[in-house]
Amino acid sequence: MIKFENVGMRYGAGPEVLRDISFALEPGSFHFLTGSSGAGKSSLLRLMYLAHRPSRGLISFFGKDTASISRRDLPDLRRQIGVVFQEFRLLDHLSAFDNVALPLRIAGAREDLIYKHVSELLAWVGLKDQMKARPVTLSGGQKQRVAIARAVISRPRLLLADEPTGNVDDTIAVRLLYLFEELNRQGTSVLIATHNHSLIKRFPHPVLHLEQGEMTQFPAGTRPVNKAQAAAVPQGAK
Repeated sequence: MIKFENVGMRYGAGPEVLRDISFALEPGSFHFLTGSSGAGKSSLLRLMYLAHRPSRGLISFFGKDTASISRRDLPDLRRQIGVVFQEFRLLDHLSAFDNVALPLRIAGAREDLIYKHVSELLAWVGLKDQMKARPVTLSGGQKQRVAIARAVISRPRLLLADEPTGNVDDTIAVRLLYLFEELNRQGTSVLIATHNHSLIKRFPHPVLHLEQGEMTQFPAGTRPVNKAQAAAVPQGAK
């Protein structure tokens, strides 16, 4: 579904923030993305939702090389990618219901189906009583859940989530991970950037770990360690 080959990225004439990144996401896969602040997670996500182009290397989405995709074809490609941003990016003049319904309305879905699917999803994420509320009246955690619902309502082929549980309590965080897993079981590939190691432990999925712009991959059930931690392990120790 997605393939990175020796990808580097820099902003302007600055140093590379990502170096020699190579990995592949198979259709229907589920991965966590970890790394300390400044490790390059947000930059990697920007490449993955086509907000930035790499400074070198190859990236392909759904079998298409992004370097050869025309501007005219980009919107169609982006519609296949759902994104949950840290800053929510909700429209303040719309209700929670209308924010979530927006992708379906843009796609031309029938209003009766929109009402059914949006109502069910908002109830599932614990916002049944806030459907008519506007974002300015919602807490940070409630805004996060609206943003997640909007990202998944149209069943994207790929879902990218940047710290989706950062503004919710543990109970809601677990419920959201179950939502992501259910979406994954229905065929959507999922990549979640998170600092929450308890969730990684509870939901064993492979981990892509970034450190100083370089990536290491860890299998499901393995807690990522940084280079300093790895160097501190005595030689021959397991």
